[in-house]
Amino acid sequence: MRSGGCVKQPLEIISKANVSRQLHRRQLGRTAESTAESLRGTTEADPDIGDTNSQNAQHGQSDDLGLQQFEPFAKTAFSFPGHPNGDWSQYSQAVLPALAISVSFRICCASDRIQGSGTMRNFFAAGLLLTAAHLVAGHNAPNPPAPQSPSPSQARQNGEPQRPHGKDFVPDHYLSVTFENHTVACQHHMSALVNHTSPGPAIRIPAGKTSWIRVCNDMEEYNTTMHWHGLTQRTAPFSDGSPVSQWPIAPHRCFDYEIHPEPEDAGTYFYHSHVGFQAISAAGALIVEDVGPPPFHYDEERIVLIQDYFNKSDETIEKGLRSVPFVWSGETNAVLLNGVGVAIGEKAGQGNCKLPVIDVEPGKTYRMRFVGATALSLVALGIEGHSRMDVIVADGSYTQPHTVDHMQLSSGQRFDAIMCTKTVEELGNQTDYIIQFETKDRPAVYTGFGVLRYPSTSPKITTAPAVKPLTLSNATYDFLEYALEPLVPNDFPTASEVTRRVHVTNAQIRQSATIWQLDGLNWTEDTAANSPPYLVDIYKNGPVAMPNYTAALANGGWDPYSLTWPAKLGEVIEIILENTGSLVDNNGGYDYHPFHLHGAHFYDCGSGNGTYDPIENEKKLANYHPVKRDTTNLYRYQTKGTAGKAMGWRAWRIRVQNPGCWMLHCHVLQHMIMGMQSVWIMGDYEEIATIPYSGAEGYLEFGGTAYGGQDITPVVNHNWND
Repeated sequence: MRSGGCVKQPLEIISKANVSRQLHRRQLGRTAESTAESLRGTTEADPDIGDTNSQNAQHGQSDDLGLQQFEPFAKTAFSFPGHPNGDWSQYSQAVLPALAISVSFRICCASDRIQGSGTMRNFFAAGLLLTAAHLVAGHNAPNPPAPQSPSPSQARQNGEPQRPHGKDFVPDHYLSVTFENHTVACQHHMSALVNHTSPGPAIRIPAGKTSWIRVCNDMEEYNTTMHWHGLTQRTAPFSDGSPVSQWPIAPHRCFDYEIHPEPEDAGTYFYHSHVGFQAISAAGALIVEDVGPPPFHYDEERIVLIQDYFNKSDETIEKGLRSVPFVWSGETNAVLLNGVGVAIGEKAGQGNCKLPVIDVEPGKTYRMRFVGATALSLVALGIEGHSRMDVIVADGSYTQPHTVDHMQLSSGQRFDAIMCTKTVEELGNQTDYIIQFETKDRPAVYTGFGVLRYPSTSPKITTAPAVKPLTLSNATYDFLEYALEPLVPNDFPTASEVTRRVHVTNAQIRQSATIWQLDGLNWTEDTAANSPPYLVDIYKNGPVAMPNYTAALANGGWDPYSLTWPAKLGEVIEIILENTGSLVDNNGGYDYHPFHLHGAHFYDCGSGNGTYDPIENEKKLANYHPVKRDTTNLYRYQTKGTAGKAMGWRAWRIRVQNPGCWMLHCHVLQHMIMGMQSVWIMGDYEEIATIPYSGAEGYLEFGGTAYGGQDITPVVNHNWND
């Protein structure tokens, strides 16, 4: 028997946990069957699911929109509560509720300058000019019956909706975003940092309670936001941190984010800026603690946050991606573990250049929280002498344990795995083990090393090995495919429940610049002008700002007037992401794309080569129950092919339950800057604009009263009163 709990035991599931979770899920707005039923038959069947795709349609392009610039805000220091000029000790973590749960398992083992303010919708597609008639027609499209269960927004406990966050208000956490020179990958680099570090501090918040996180922009020239990657923000949509839901935080202003994860959201997430290329460094781990004991036993945990490093400035990379002629960022110069790594051309062991180290103790069970916070890289990671890890969480969803011999993450993904360390007897004289990590599916492969270190007084590994100790698989596309199932049954929709299918094809094309499109649409942040975020536009202009749902159904899923993808609450949509050969490259080059969805979690229905066959994929789903995810990969199965030809797909199913304005985009930062993003409007006007105008008013202008500053007390809407 191993000490520290690393003992083989059968898993024990107590049915009470399943019942309680299902009841709670219904309380959060599980849509009635009658709602989905009323939506079926709105489109032609293919073969048994509505298909609204207009495949291979050629869409025209429009010129960039340009609107009046906003005035820069005064560049002054803060001194109000919650800023570092105050007392940092105030921001202690909330005490977790000591509630028990009847489950117990045991396992053995961009930056935008203020002059450009940066939330511009910039489309290259037909029909940019909106008309009120078209939009009103969209609003008057037939609606499905109202959901029988309250939606999360309807279930808000409003108490006092608007409150000033003055001196008596103390946020649970404080994040300061600065732009400064720091040492990374054995080099010096100007970066956006969080609390003067990269990655920023790990934040822990309790599930089932409200946490307030104050984000202050202490940069001189750049706007910023903070996105809580993987949390739907379904009850506080102005706090999603994306450019479709809020104005950015101007220099020397602050924004208080309201975070209220539900009990089933317990897991590993991360936060990052959603402006320009800032997320490459302005990011950190976000842990949602379980209500009561977690369902798996472990002694301790370790966070392994993986980042990229480029030895070009963020501004140089952004300009190159938007320039004519196009200038690629180049491949990553280093992969970092918890902010530490060695750039190409540098050598660990010289001066302050060091390998990353993860410290562990013998005979213990560890929960390893892996966070894919890279800009570009898909990373495979293995540990010498530790070939077993049991995956228990994917993107914040608990899963049935699944054993792997290495980890693989793309940008935006998270996996939690149980790993048992060696006993003292098994260690013998060896106390350092090489961690090997490699980039995959890129023209150039970066190989890096770290150390898993046990306590010892013997000499330690300080330099990279001359020979790689591990051989990591190059077959990226089969990692955990059709393998992970939920720990307790969820409400995965069957094929008969799907109301329509939408195909979203990607394409790299060359106009004046080289851009990425999703089904003919290109969405970017524009650094030269401003326009209201979609959620702001809806609150300010009412129903005329809503997309035309009927027109979208006739146009492959997106509205040709607002250039958004509308969805009705109660729908069950199957989204097929398709990988097509580049229209810039005569050989039709392919790339991989980690796709991420805001505002909702989807059921990942797998992926494959060629084109999607619903009948064949349904056979794979017959004995497989997908887990909910928020980021999965559209792989490339070949590097070259035919321009415009689809070769590779990814299938999702989504129960549309959370009203709001949400993004679906590739999470490769370079591809985002090049336009590989889309906007989804879920729900009707009345379902989205649930906050009274008086409560939302401070969010509707750039630098509005919801944004604090020197001598400015923010007036903030409270969606929860706890």
